[in-house]
Amino acid sequence: MAKFTDTITIRVKAGNGGPGSVSFMREKYMPKGGPDGGDGGKGGGVYFETNMNLHNLSHFSKNRIYQAGNGMHGMGANRTGHDGNDLVVKIPPGTQIINAESGDILVDLVDENTRYLAAEGGIGGKGNAFFKSSTFQTPRFAQPGIKTEEILITLNLKLIADIGLVGLPNSGKSTLLSILTNARPKIGNYPFTTLIPNLGIIEGRGGKPYRIADIPGIIEGAHKGHGLGLSFLQHIERVKVILYLIECTGDDLLYNLELLKSELGFYNGELLKKPGYIILTKSDLLDEEELNERILILEGNKLLAISAVDKKNITGLIEIIDDLMDG
Repeated sequence: MAKFTDTITIRVKAGNGGPGSVSFMREKYMPKGGPDGGDGGKGGGVYFETNMNLHNLSHFSKNRIYQAGNGMHGMGANRTGHDGNDLVVKIPPGTQIINAESGDILVDLVDENTRYLAAEGGIGGKGNAFFKSSTFQTPRFAQPGIKTEEILITLNLKLIADIGLVGLPNSGKSTLLSILTNARPKIGNYPFTTLIPNLGIIEGRGGKPYRIADIPGIIEGAHKGHGLGLSFLQHIERVKVILYLIECTGDDLLYNLELLKSELGFYNGELLKKPGYIILTKSDLLDEEELNERILILEGNKLLAISAVDKKNITGLIEIIDDLMDG
């Protein structure tokens, strides 16, 4: 499996403009014909275009330089050189294109099949025919094409998803994602099984599809870079709904919930304004009396106890997701 990459810096260069031509008409009955040098072709541009089939930036790891075609030189008989070929670079939706030197965000490409011109090709030079005038009959020069500069671009991906699953390590996010969707994340009974954000599609009410993102485990201090959180907290920014997964057998459920919310809030306070729901996971590990005691600890919060193992309340969870998305 390719390494998940959500930030990478590459070099892009548009094509140079082709040089104009210095040429004079040479026909049988016109040995001293006038200038007929054509213009150079325009250099190709470098475009970024979003593609829903891409989910990270790992395909940029091997090649860090992207260059469009140069414009061709002009020719005699007033023939313009061919334009250079454009280069279209595919990226996943949700990718920010940033000027690596200034740090300015040039564009944030969220929608599918959106194209952005990051580097425009150079203009072709004028041939000597362009400079002919009544007072200047035989120009013996032409313009060179405009040369373009290499640009350093940083690509930064923030996943596009409708629902985000957040929870401490080993809270059951990956297992729930595999039950709800077509995703097949790596699952293990130890912390930080999930090292990359996973995406899946759930079919909601009326067959409406929703994209769910499993955000790798958040720990205390994630907003400061502790654990894996800082690397992936940005992927929760675009979601519409947040499901807080709390393992019902945990030592301090209320503390765990407040920890998750505080880490999201420290990173970006707007995240706490998004619609949310508390999901108590692994309810199959407790008997009914113990489970009810745990539910009382979080009294006053909107919550649902589920079990991915025996599918308890999974249908109810999908109905809750539908209601949250409709709200």
